[in-house]
Amino acid sequence: MADNTTLVRLLRQLVVESDHFVGLFGEWHGLHRTDMNALVLIMDADRRGTPLSPSRLAGAMHLSASATTSVLDRLESSGHVQRARSTTDRRKVELRVNDKALDLGRRFFAPLSGAYTAAWESFSDEEKATIARFLTASIDATVAVRGEIAGSPTDG
Repeated sequence: MADNTTLVRLLRQLVVESDHFVGLFGEWHGLHRTDMNALVLIMDADRRGTPLSPSRLAGAMHLSASATTSVLDRLESSGHVQRARSTTDRRKVELRVNDKALDLGRRFFAPLSGAYTAAWESFSDEEKATIARFLTASIDATVAVRGEIAGSPTDG
């Protein structure tokens, strides 16, 4: 049985390995890590049917308006994202991921998705439900602590 220290270490290793993997995609396509994070937030919002505006993206990423504009300029010039007028309110700008970016992402991440699927085949549905609860609780804990310490630099 794994203790909490082991779980923290393993989760940290997964985050680092995932970061390296995502970093490769960014390197190959001339995107900064911040650009990649923005791309994921924009895709997830679009998938939920609630497209992000530039200001909502800035808030979600804790970036200034000018820094967000720089990120969006890079994503737009690389053909990954477009800024478009809302179909319901022409005063609003919504961010949308281009089909090219979705296709590039699918092709790059498909091998990892396949490897995950193969690695998880040995887990029962009950075990997968427990893993999903663990990951959700870990994400929620991370968001909560980040919210508590945001803007409070540590000593050192």
